[in-house]
Amino acid sequence: MVGILEDKDRIFTNLYGFHDWGLEGAKQRGCWNATRDILSYGAPWIIDNVKNSGLRGRGGAGFSTGLKWSFMPKEVKDRPHYLVVNADESEPGTCKDREIMRHDPHLLIEGCLIASFAMQAHACYIYLRGEYILERERLEAAVKQAYEAKLIGKNNVHGWDFDVYVHHGAGAYICGEETALLESLEGKKGQPRLKPPFPAGSGLYGCPTTVNNVESIAVVGTILRRGAAWFASFGAPNNTGTKLFCISGHVERPCNVEEAMSIPFRKLIEDHCGGIRGGWGNLKAVIPGGSSVPMIPAEQCENLAMDFDTLRNLKSGLGTAAVIVMDKSTDLIRAIARLSYFYKHESCGQCTPCREGTGWMWRVMERMVKGDAEPSEIDTLLEVTTQVEGHTICALGDAAAWPIQGLIRHFRPEIEARIAAYRSRRAIHTGHVIAAE
Repeated sequence: MVGILEDKDRIFTNLYGFHDWGLEGAKQRGCWNATRDILSYGAPWIIDNVKNSGLRGRGGAGFSTGLKWSFMPKEVKDRPHYLVVNADESEPGTCKDREIMRHDPHLLIEGCLIASFAMQAHACYIYLRGEYILERERLEAAVKQAYEAKLIGKNNVHGWDFDVYVHHGAGAYICGEETALLESLEGKKGQPRLKPPFPAGSGLYGCPTTVNNVESIAVVGTILRRGAAWFASFGAPNNTGTKLFCISGHVERPCNVEEAMSIPFRKLIEDHCGGIRGGWGNLKAVIPGGSSVPMIPAEQCENLAMDFDTLRNLKSGLGTAAVIVMDKSTDLIRAIARLSYFYKHESCGQCTPCREGTGWMWRVMERMVKGDAEPSEIDTLLEVTTQVEGHTICALGDAAAWPIQGLIRHFRPEIEARIAAYRSRRAIHTGHVIAAE
């Protein structure tokens, strides 16, 4: 068997778009089946089952989805409740949500209905990344199909008035942060808000709001149909269920694949990607969860379980499960410098540590790519990352700091060797100039 997860246990059975993405194809794959029955059990039953399944947010943070839903007020008073789906998939290396919206959009729409009912929301906003054009067109077409079939809308067959609005962003990475996303939805500049208040208390238009990732919502219908115990049977304790992994970089066959949580890294790569380019011994480092998590060296990957807790214990993270594989041909210093530029470019500029720190870190990294630095600057750079990390309104400061911290933690000798080589070349060049004079 390839991997761990059997085909019968896959949630995203049209992940590669081999079948009809529309309503009829979705129904044949089990979507919209017994949805009214699920709602008939009531909101507390839905929330409890999502909690019991062990589903943790698939957008990066890994917070319990059911617990997050339970933070919403139990009764609707003078302010309406909202569900907002974060489809602003802009993390470098991450490409899973786009496949759901392109090939299985009805799973997402059904999940939106169930989740909104559980939180007593009559409206859901899906915020798409600005660069996603086909995904928006597919999703809008699927929403239209659902309206026409009376699956959503006023007086629908499920007995819960419910509207879905698709909002196309403008291509700002910072709008992937939930409160910046809410600001953008309200027509303002996409800048993160101070917390508290949290969105469950005051979110979209000042109303109780829950923001969830696409994958987190799209799996809900299947979990409730097949049972919380079924979903919880995959993976390790506290790291349960199935997960979409996006694997890129130096593997034979980069791919998106749905697998069981806690799958060994080596099995994931060898079964689904044909192995590391040049063989397992050619592996140098891995960024296991999208560009914002620290890299880990090859020696930590031999018996690595791909889940939240294992990677956290290695001072990294599962994040979005965007696995970026780097072999021994990779210039790791240049790779991290490229990521530093990305975070400097995408900083909204609201917080001084991030606005100033991301640019400073990038400029130092660019010099270190050439080796044009003093050895003492490595410690200075590390110190600056700790001054940015944890000192900003949102997590972009952390995301900019962690890749550099991972590089220094595991590959400091490589930076020192680059600096030594540069100084040696300069000394030789200077000597030649003096001799010529």
